[in-house]
Amino acid sequence: MRVLGVSLSPRRNGHTTKLIELALDAAVKEGANVELYSIYGKHIEPCNGCRECFDTGECPIQDDMQELYKQLLNADGLIIGSPVYVYTLAAQAKIFLDRTVCLNKPNRNLKNKVAGVVVVGGSLGLIDALKTIYFWIITHEMIPANFIAAYSLPNIELYNMEKCIESARNLGKQIVKILQSGFKYPEDISRVRIAFGTHTL
Repeated sequence: MRVLGVSLSPRRNGHTTKLIELALDAAVKEGANVELYSIYGKHIEPCNGCRECFDTGECPIQDDMQELYKQLLNADGLIIGSPVYVYTLAAQAKIFLDRTVCLNKPNRNLKNKVAGVVVVGGSLGLIDALKTIYFWIITHEMIPANFIAAYSLPNIELYNMEKCIESARNLGKQIVKILQSGFKYPEDISRVRIAFGTHTL
């Protein structure tokens, strides 16, 4: 099984990325193959609302997101991480979520991948960031795993945050164990489609 960590932090080696790395290390010890993808230094444009992907399942924007799509689709488990900026997700994280709207076709989607979450903030905003990512997980019919919501500042060394370190390792282990359980969404009520959400009309 393959677990992909996606760090949506614009910083090279911030606490978000380091906590994802700890979770991935624990997943390796449980038998998973892992990879870390950091958006630091990558060129990923915002969604332009063209809706071409509604028909094709492919995003026409040619940037570094194209490579990330391949990695997302090839993964069995995901760990998605974002810092909290101005009380919510980092802008880079929101762009990432928007750009995955194209993953909406029966043979090109995120369904049944097990996904955990890492968010790191200095004060308010952790809950808002978590709920946004978890709603994204559910609308893509992924299997939600646990989360890490860490209060941290740049001058706090991660190795002093024992509970965060333990939580990160537990997240990596949990994702592997959920994957091993083989849980899947029922095929007869699948709702992978272009419009995410519950519609009554």
